[in-house]
Amino acid sequence: MADSVADDRLQALMDRAMGVLAQLEAWLPPAPPAIDWTARAYRWQRRGARGWLEAVRRIAPIHLDDLRHVDRQKAVLERNTLAFLDGRPANNVLMTGARGTGKSSLVRALLDAHADRGLRLIEIDKSDLGDLGEIIELIHGRPERYIVFCDDLSFEEGEAGYKALKSALDGSVASPGDNLLIYATSNRRHLMPEYMHENLEAQHQPDGEIHPGETVEEKISLSERFGLWLSFYPFAQDDYLDIVGHWLRVHGCGEAQVREARTEALQWALERGSRSGRVARQFARDWAARHA
Repeated sequence: MADSVADDRLQALMDRAMGVLAQLEAWLPPAPPAIDWTARAYRWQRRGARGWLEAVRRIAPIHLDDLRHVDRQKAVLERNTLAFLDGRPANNVLMTGARGTGKSSLVRALLDAHADRGLRLIEIDKSDLGDLGEIIELIHGRPERYIVFCDDLSFEEGEAGYKALKSALDGSVASPGDNLLIYATSNRRHLMPEYMHENLEAQHQPDGEIHPGETVEEKISLSERFGLWLSFYPFAQDDYLDIVGHWLRVHGCGEAQVREARTEALQWALERGSRSGRVARQFARDWAARHA
């Protein structure tokens, strides 16, 4: 009789324990999936305290030949990337300038061109830059060559990822390894907002030399840790129309249709307030859908 009561109490305790575990499992995030090292591109994902590399199955198609009128920037970035793939010295890269001029597309096009040689891409959000050390540990010893890519990067005062990126670029006692580079794009040359009152901190020496104030120096200290700076500029009208023509041909339009679309393409750019590669491609999609 006593043994039966004890067994019932034990069973009740086990049932309660199982109920508690079921509730905990509902609140806890699932275990991160195993990394698919055969993928060409990844996104760094974070849920709670866990982060992992999620393989990108469908990569947006873009080729180096699709990027026009950024020949100098394309040549410099590809030269740096090829040196990286060959195991030669290469620099981290900051691409800044006008929006829609091909900064992020150029990185994707390099992946398309050189993935067969072992180039891989890891996209990371600005909010997750504090995880760079974890990413470095995950890919340590891998035979592939990884570009960690952060698009549209900029910081406000006091953001945590700022110091993590500075440390990963140059300044940490730990080496990022020889199979990782950081490529970033931004509309801000120094990645942080700049204010007129900061110029008042500058010191004027008796010999006429000017020393920037500490606030300006701190802001510059991040961007200067990128070994390469590439600047992108708005396109001239003829360049914009040439890009429109390229994308119209990609969408199956003939030369007569390309000429016919010129006036409407200029009106489209005027309404958007920008003659950029992105605007040209958007117009080509719209026009081809209506006329091709």
